[in-house]
Amino acid sequence: MKYAVDRIENDIAVLENLETKEKKEVSIDLLPSNVHEQAILTFQNNTFSIDLNEEEQRKASLRERLERLKKL
Repeated sequence: MKYAVDRIENDIAVLENLETKEKKEVSIDLLPSNVHEQAILTFQNNTFSIDLNEEEQRKASLRERLERLKKL
């Protein structure tokens, strides 16, 4: 399952499920130490890990959309 880190407040991260769009709160103690807002996390075997490839793909897609909008 994949999640996007919506925001981090105090010691809680609000994660958004990328498939269902449901949000849930998770203690940052359960997340990788280098977690940041907008990070993409994979949850597998009861462990969260940062998915750098997915994060880069999403950033590239957003950049492309922004460039197309600028041309309008």
